[in-house]
Amino acid sequence: MKLAYLVLTFVVGLVLALHFSMNAAVGKITENVRMGNAVFWLIGAGMATVIGLSGWQGQFLIRVREVPVGLWFAGVIGACLVCVIVALIPRLGAGTTNVILLAGQVIGGIIIAHFGLLGSPTVAITPVRVVGVVVMITGASIVVLV
Repeated sequence: MKLAYLVLTFVVGLVLALHFSMNAAVGKITENVRMGNAVFWLIGAGMATVIGLSGWQGQFLIRVREVPVGLWFAGVIGACLVCVIVALIPRLGAGTTNVILLAGQVIGGIIIAHFGLLGSPTVAITPVRVVGVVVMITGASIVVLV
């Protein structure tokens, strides 16, 4: 079962690269990255609502009040991230942008896991994991610099 999750995660990564590039193309065509991003998020909000309503549970409105206000800031972060990423793709290229993003995500991910932040399972940073990150960043640097 874990293999299926790993494959799904890989596919999501592929789709994420496509998503960023599509959003960047909209920004380039419209010559307005910020407005293109806004329209993308409006369309996304509509789809998120459909997906959310398909799994509606009566207890949601009670539980939603338990969410710390700061966690809702993730929506703001997401909108800003996508806007910046789609502005970078025309300047750096989709490959370079996504490789550098991946490096940041790996480093951020191991830090979050090490401290068990935001309910993540705790996985200690070990020398082997550090070597893995160094190898990944080295590979990313080769992709970006060559």
